[in-house]
Amino acid sequence: MSGTARAALWIDSLRRRYPLLLAELAPSAGRTLREVRGGGPGPAAGAPVRLYVSDALRDIGDGVVELEEAVRDRLGLRRITAAPVPVRLRRLAELLDAVAGLPDLAAHVEAEARRMSRRCARALGDPEQLVRLPGRCPACDSVSLRAFPERGVAMCVNPPCRHVLDDEEGTAT
Repeated sequence: MSGTARAALWIDSLRRRYPLLLAELAPSAGRTLREVRGGGPGPAAGAPVRLYVSDALRDIGDGVVELEEAVRDRLGLRRITAAPVPVRLRRLAELLDAVAGLPDLAAHVEAEARRMSRRCARALGDPEQLVRLPGRCPACDSVSLRAFPERGVAMCVNPPCRHVLDDEEGTAT
């Protein structure tokens, strides 16, 4: 699997999870402040803001902005208007074909997308996610190919097989 293909997986993972992180920061309908006599919040006050979620949102937002600007600058593209993080992630994904010709930039995009996706997952308390891959396993011919983005591995999850794909097999399937 090429660096830009792995970067695409990380960007897609982040694009899908980022709205969950936003929802995690917003107080739920059941979280209300109850005032007691004297004007202060009562014992059933809503949960405090989780700063680690806020910090993750800021870090990811800043990282996506900086990454998009760096990619556009390196590719010689003009600056583009500000946009929400999911829109910027979509635009980054659209530039991956052009990034493929620059191995150092492709590695940087992959590393940053992986870092931000992991940060998002940690803030959400999620276990490692799986991404279903198209095609069949070259060893057992099952349709059980999965990518483990956090490990940077693609493999067959068929229990008797567990074949790990190398770079050539990952692009062929």
